[in-house]
Amino acid sequence: MFSEALLPVIAQPQSNKQRLFGRYFMAILIDLVVLNLFVEYSEWVTIDSFTTSLLAAVVLQVLLKLTLAIEHKVANFFAGKSGGLMTFFRFFSAWLVLFGSKFVILEALTMAFGENVRFDGPFHGIAILIAIIVSMLVVEEGVARLYRKLGDEPST
Repeated sequence: MFSEALLPVIAQPQSNKQRLFGRYFMAILIDLVVLNLFVEYSEWVTIDSFTTSLLAAVVLQVLLKLTLAIEHKVANFFAGKSGGLMTFFRFFSAWLVLFGSKFVILEALTMAFGENVRFDGPFHGIAILIAIIVSMLVVEEGVARLYRKLGDEPST
């Protein structure tokens, strides 16, 4: 009887809201870990407290998702057009949105947290912010691929 209490409850299928919550919860935790690793191992990133880094991870996740949504919308606008110039505009506008968003993100973090969150280094901290964001996206993708791979195993 005691051993039955240790067994998990039969898994219920997840709703779309639960899947979305799980995805963003995991992404924020990944961003939190990556951000704090940069704080610990880089002299160019300074955050005054864990709470501030958690809030910064949430802000970063929201702004990254908004950036990707805008980039996709702009790219889709040009994807419907034919011609070499439109292909150039598609890639150039995607690059412009993705690169330009880093300045918006840096300014948003500065407005939200002031001196409690600092990115120093080359190009007034933009280079380190880009490194952090790329690291976050790479780790998020790696975890997502691992999660999908674990779901592919046959049940026993």
